[in-house]
Amino acid sequence: MKSADELKNIVKTKYGEIARQDGTCCGPTKCGDTLGGTNFAESYQGLDGYFPEADLGLGCGIPTEYAGIEEGQTVIDLGSGAGNDVFVVRAIVGEKGRAIGLDMVPDMVDKAKANAAKLDFDNVEFHLGEIEDMPLESAIADVLVSNCVLNLVPDKEAAFSEIHRVLKPGGHFCVSDIVLEGELPEALAEAAIAYAGCVAGAQKKDEYMATITAAGFPEAAIRSTRQVHLPETLLVEILGDEDAAALKESGFGIYSITVVGYKEV
Repeated sequence: MKSADELKNIVKTKYGEIARQDGTCCGPTKCGDTLGGTNFAESYQGLDGYFPEADLGLGCGIPTEYAGIEEGQTVIDLGSGAGNDVFVVRAIVGEKGRAIGLDMVPDMVDKAKANAAKLDFDNVEFHLGEIEDMPLESAIADVLVSNCVLNLVPDKEAAFSEIHRVLKPGGHFCVSDIVLEGELPEALAEAAIAYAGCVAGAQKKDEYMATITAAGFPEAAIRSTRQVHLPETLLVEILGDEDAAALKESGFGIYSITVVGYKEV
């Protein structure tokens, strides 16, 4: 099993490569290939604030749909990539609000800042940093969002502790993420790590929710659930015919969930 630092370096390398690709990257044929051609993303097209050059097709939900963001609020997006969710957030909070992106991949932060410069926003900002140790002051955000990123963070306890720290009293988070039902075979986990795909680092759903509760969000709740199916050809390629069939019969499942949790006042 790889160490936390090794996992972070793999993610930085893979997502840095994505950020450096030329042109717009949307959908399953390019950057959205999170695991052997499997695309977990949902379409942002048609949303206010959508900027195609910022959409790399790397999410697994649309957390802003359930986040209850209001005009004038300060909102943080964790793992902000090229700025896709930040620009959607900015359309909601308006000129009097503040939209903040955080990402640990330097090339992603550079790409997001370049996109923001094209849009000429003065209340959008992007920071380089890790979710487990955010370079942001405490109690700064009304709302925090994240899209298919926290599963890639090795220390989820530290991540949700930091989320609790940066939220204002009474503030809340809304994150879309990948969780598991049943046991993830080691060979499939290693393949996910190699692709830096959304399954890498995913917890069982009950463990994930327990981590959130322990971080100070006792009323956290799942607002949406969607099962993600890996192609049978991919499973056979990685596991072999017999183990792939056994996995299918075991009840194992990969799910995209969107969770909302409130910090107590």
